[in-house]
Amino acid sequence: MDKYCKGCGVKLQDSNINLEGYTNDLSKDLCRRCFRLKHYGEYEIVTKSNEDYIEILKNIGKKKAVVLYVVDVISISRDLEEIKTYLKNSKIILVLNKKDMLPLSVTDDKILGYIKEFYDGVFEDEILISANKNYNLDKLMKTIGKYKNTKNIYVVGNTNSGKSTLINKLIENYSNGTQEVTISSMPSTTLDEIIVPFKNFNLVDTPGLVDSKSIINYISDDKIKKLSSQKEIKPRTYQIRKGQSLIIEDFLRIDYVEGERNSFTVFTSNNIKIKRINGKRHEILKNLSQKEIDLKYHEDIVINGFGFVKTILEGKVYVYVDKDVEVFTRKSLI
Repeated sequence: MDKYCKGCGVKLQDSNINLEGYTNDLSKDLCRRCFRLKHYGEYEIVTKSNEDYIEILKNIGKKKAVVLYVVDVISISRDLEEIKTYLKNSKIILVLNKKDMLPLSVTDDKILGYIKEFYDGVFEDEILISANKNYNLDKLMKTIGKYKNTKNIYVVGNTNSGKSTLINKLIENYSNGTQEVTISSMPSTTLDEIIVPFKNFNLVDTPGLVDSKSIINYISDDKIKKLSSQKEIKPRTYQIRKGQSLIIEDFLRIDYVEGERNSFTVFTSNNIKIKRINGKRHEILKNLSQKEIDLKYHEDIVINGFGFVKTILEGKVYVYVDKDVEVFTRKSLI
């Protein structure tokens, strides 16, 4: 009988070490990749494509099931409703995860009000949680019970949204089971569906969609780990004049090229180093792709996968970043 890895969901095999699901002992519950990731922090690149994952979502969409759509609240995309193109018949509950990373002064009502303003009617319900801190998990379980119409409840979302962390916390708090799914800050940790039984339903973890427009695809592994900090963000505010720049590690530069003295508040991992410079004197990172942004009053500059920069006044900026990383503006989230 076929056996599947309890960490990533892939079918186990002992015939080819170079293929997914390899283990040297089929009596074990984890593939070699998950074992080494769990015990040694070693990450191996996988071969599955987004097309494979999208097919999984489309199949879920045919079942009219309840879906938990887990989103990192620090990295809310501007295309949240796109998930409905794959889950056309599903009841989707938007689960905004990592509330613990937001400053304590940011209330649930503030975030949920923002979501309702721009995505009213898109989702069956919305809830703000922190899987790490067990915040609102009781409420999430009640919400699942409210909408549950089939045995299986599916968990979907982009990589790094915290899906696997959430499932493990739900197992710990609400199940007698000992199964764990593999957690990593690296893309594509879960490779296939993983079924986790609870008393009145099954949670089904699915592979995380890889967002090709996210910065995590274009920086080194150590930078990904720095961006994936689990600590509350301490916003860093800089008063920036025309001609000044912010240098963020070695993968992002923001030039303020037009406008009155402005406030730039950076919301990203505390591990990321930021420095303000005289932009006219330094060419650092200008070899990256230049993206021109016209700012309106009280807008965020969002860098996909990085976080965002809150600004106050009108102005113009150049953002230098990898050409494939999405940069956009939105009404201030906070």
